[in-house]
Amino acid sequence: MTAKTKTMMEGAAMFCATNALLLSESLCCLMLAAPSASVAQQVLPFPPKPSGSTAGLTMQESVYSPQPAERRLREGAPNILIVLIDDAGPGLPTTFGGEVNTPTLERISKAGVSYNRFHTTAMCSPTRAALLTGRNHHRVGNGQITEFANDWDGYSGVMPKSSATGAEVLRNYGYATAAWGKWHNTPAEQTTAAGPFEFWPTGYGFEYFYGFLAGEASQYEPHLVRNTTVVRPPKTAEQGYHLSEDLADDAIGWLRSHKAFRPDKPFFMYWASGAIHGPHHIMKEWADKYKGKFDDGWDRYRERVFERAKAKGWIPQNAKLTPRDPTLAAWDSIPESEKPFQRRLMEVAAGYAEHVDAQVGRLVDELDRLGYGDNTLILYIWGDNGSSAEGQNGTISELLAQNNITTTIPQHLAALNELGGLDVLGSPKTDNQYHAGWAWAGSTPYKGTKLLASHFGGTRNPMAVRWPAKIKPDATPRPQFHHVNDIVPTIYEIVGIQAPLFVNGIPQDSLDGISLAYTFDDPKAKGRKTTQYFEVMGSRAIYHDGWMASAFGPRTPWVPGSPPGIKEWTPDKDKWELYNIDKDWSQADDLAEKEPAKLADLKQLFLIEAAKNKALPIGGGLWVLTLHPEQRVSTGYKEWTFAGNMTRMPEFTAPQLGTINNLVTVDAEIPRDANGVLYALGSFSGGLTTYVKGGKLCYEYNLFEIQRTRFCSQQNIPTGKVKIEVETIHAEKKPAGPLNVKLKVNGTEVASGKVPISVSVLFTANDCLDIGTDLGSPVSPDYFEKAPFAFNGKIAEVRVKYLD
Repeated sequence: MTAKTKTMMEGAAMFCATNALLLSESLCCLMLAAPSASVAQQVLPFPPKPSGSTAGLTMQESVYSPQPAERRLREGAPNILIVLIDDAGPGLPTTFGGEVNTPTLERISKAGVSYNRFHTTAMCSPTRAALLTGRNHHRVGNGQITEFANDWDGYSGVMPKSSATGAEVLRNYGYATAAWGKWHNTPAEQTTAAGPFEFWPTGYGFEYFYGFLAGEASQYEPHLVRNTTVVRPPKTAEQGYHLSEDLADDAIGWLRSHKAFRPDKPFFMYWASGAIHGPHHIMKEWADKYKGKFDDGWDRYRERVFERAKAKGWIPQNAKLTPRDPTLAAWDSIPESEKPFQRRLMEVAAGYAEHVDAQVGRLVDELDRLGYGDNTLILYIWGDNGSSAEGQNGTISELLAQNNITTTIPQHLAALNELGGLDVLGSPKTDNQYHAGWAWAGSTPYKGTKLLASHFGGTRNPMAVRWPAKIKPDATPRPQFHHVNDIVPTIYEIVGIQAPLFVNGIPQDSLDGISLAYTFDDPKAKGRKTTQYFEVMGSRAIYHDGWMASAFGPRTPWVPGSPPGIKEWTPDKDKWELYNIDKDWSQADDLAEKEPAKLADLKQLFLIEAAKNKALPIGGGLWVLTLHPEQRVSTGYKEWTFAGNMTRMPEFTAPQLGTINNLVTVDAEIPRDANGVLYALGSFSGGLTTYVKGGKLCYEYNLFEIQRTRFCSQQNIPTGKVKIEVETIHAEKKPAGPLNVKLKVNGTEVASGKVPISVSVLFTANDCLDIGTDLGSPVSPDYFEKAPFAFNGKIAEVRVKYLD
């Protein structure tokens, strides 16, 4: 070695030593600031594995000795599968006394343990945020669903990176991570194909995602994404497509690939169905399994399920069946002419629920077939909240409720008869959802439904857990009080890791949940969760040491329209109830008058928890939905220019063509036999479309199938290059007010019409704006059989401008 070479290598060595010392000092400081058993558990991602080799000037003078692969998980770390069913109450599954066949839930329960005092938040996005992060829902910005987010921290609709998901942590430790189905935790205005993608599932620790980002989807024509790419369903409804089956197929395919390509890595799978959230879509043969089974109505259903749940030991013998709320219709009060409609709605819902359980069964079968079953922890959570009363009086188009539009059952029946009668329910032609009475029955024996955080009908959901390698089957229900925010801490404990203090350079918020692993082998263990608050849109409760204080809140989910006096509502005037839930299983005996001091203490504790968890202002989730629908999430743009082939722009990001004064200009080339869609927003259950049929220019405003306003030009429009304008102006400036719509061709008015009632918020949660075609669910029956009814001319450009 020459003197020059020696000097160079000595200098390099000194440089490396100096930097190593600086790094060591930095890590020491970090350890002092955040003490733990190991630095690796404090800071993620792990540092790159250093080389074990020594580099000389030449390969002959070097030593090649790679270090062995680093193992960051203890031997036998389990695979994990979380199954989350949507909008499913505890009184539905046969497993726990209901009348909806759930053989997979039964199988998981019998092979492991089940929890009968497990709780959710009472609503979709909030539950998912708490489940994924191990924190309370307001604390991670999800006090309301993402579509109705607002500017207060607890309601922002953004899960902060300071609360890393369990998936992000597990991925750093070496888990393969994947998610399917309903996500509902991405800001609604960031869901286009252009991103940004920071808050999509792949930005939250999931290496793979296939499903939908919104709060609901058509089970036949969903708007889907794979990772960060918009994709079409693999086949049509006519070819036998159903979303639940597709999600199971895709998860099974992923498992097989994992077995082939990464068999040594444990996996974390999160499978969250769109079922049984509305719309209740299921093939006729599944609904027909339940023909006649619900003919005696929801009141009798509750009585049967209550007795059966007791007989099974799922609820205590001293539990009471709570009475029906006075504002909820009794079955006997339903007119005989309407009962067939109400029965069929429940038959469809039951078939829908059994069908999704069957898809979970297919996934579990594949896990077992591939040899993963013994060391896979399965957490099957039946419902992200209680059964949903958003169908209100029973509906063929469930987003009527979100828009505060009141209708009558005869209106629904008239529209349904035009579509083909009762057999159309559950098909692509309706977005049906059952009467709130069935949701109440599905939440037996409790008061309330989804959206009521005050009562267990909204927040108590069964969970079954199977892990053959570690959990012995035990039919004794686990009665310890737990919450979805306890799942991530449980996973960390069984995997043998700690919650990190830093992830991707961001200091982490502490966990709110606690591990429930202590209950796996001891059904009589003393519960360790002492306090948990609940709040959704002003409905609220606080649990502490066996007691619960509850305030129903300003909204009754099953009552149509905006609540009277909602704009003057203030939480300090709400009436509170008090329950000793260690003795009163179903919140049947209100002790507020007998124990005023206890109630006062709990009300004070609620305020402390609300302030600590960013839940203030109380009822903040009402801001957009009820008080200011005009401030709903949007991109903020007032003008758009679209290419003639732009498709699949989610409605929440698209121009609000049905609610705001606007002008749409289409530069098109019209052929002789002109046909096809120029643009369409929404779906068959609600939307608007401008199209050409037989040379005539047509417009339709579809008010949730209940009312369709359609008009066309008297004459064929000119061929060749034309400028088509569609002007929409409010006839009266008020929410859901009438609209005047004019169609012009080359500056000349060719047709006009008045839309009597407009939407106040949106047509759909998951469908889109398309140019030159109507993908997804077609808006108009005028071209339903010809969908997507692509325009046979050329569209050069479409411009949209708000006129307000």
